[in-house]
Amino acid sequence: MIDILWREVIYLSYFFSVQFSQIVVYWAIGILIGSTISVFGKERIHKSIQTLHKKNMGVLGIVPACAIGIASPLCMYGTVPIVASFSQKGVKDAWLAAFMMGSILLNPQLIMYSAALGPVALSIRIISCLICGIAAGLCVHFFYARRNKDFFKFSGFAEPENRDIDPNRLIRLLKNIWRNIKITAPFLLIGVLLSAMFQRYVPEDIVVRMFGNNRGFGVLMAASIGVPMYVCGGGTIPLLQYWLGGGMSMGSATAFMITGPATKITNLGALKIVLGMKNFVLYLLFSIAFALIAGLLVDLVI
Repeated sequence: MIDILWREVIYLSYFFSVQFSQIVVYWAIGILIGSTISVFGKERIHKSIQTLHKKNMGVLGIVPACAIGIASPLCMYGTVPIVASFSQKGVKDAWLAAFMMGSILLNPQLIMYSAALGPVALSIRIISCLICGIAAGLCVHFFYARRNKDFFKFSGFAEPENRDIDPNRLIRLLKNIWRNIKITAPFLLIGVLLSAMFQRYVPEDIVVRMFGNNRGFGVLMAASIGVPMYVCGGGTIPLLQYWLGGGMSMGSATAFMITGPATKITNLGALKIVLGMKNFVLYLLFSIAFALIAGLLVDLVI
């Protein structure tokens, strides 16, 4: 029994070390980029929304608003107060919806993590998230703004506390990096461990049957498991890397990468507050429907 257990430990250690060595560089660079933007570029990024507001671009402003949301390094509980302050300054709900959707789905740090999946998956993730944010903004514009109806319900939100206040710029950056490491490292290690266990105990043909390009079932399956499994973006990259290598279709990966962050439990708590029950349900239906459509289209093309 001891020999069997020791053998399994050796196998898992090997798979873990291989997977970790493939991921860790992207994780480290992602943390450096994310912390640098958070410390030195966050205020400039958010001021760009106000600058955009002054240009009166109308519905066309949805596109840059979504792109700015993707560039924002804040988590959802940091994004909501920022969006509330934008709303108080007169920024359109459609722009705010695009900004928030882009911020939910992607950020500079997660872009760097996703580079570990290869250029095709990275490009699809960026493009699909951008289109999803634009689609969310257009829906709010046509079904709410044009009918003079408010989509968001902001109340009780103040500007988020800025923890990057050390007068020394280098110390500020190092503190932010350390906070980032403490938050993301446990999820990364759990993701790598799960990936190692999948490689050891789950045959590849099961991955192909679950997530392969089999007339949409794989896309539906990936979109479904993205809801309960997605806790941290960095933690899911090792799993996606293994699944893609084991036969997961790119469309299934696309669906997972959209439903995961869109239905992440910590995001849902904040969204429920600012949307109200009816719009919250519409948000969930929109996210899942978009994930399924995007996944199916990607599988048709690739």
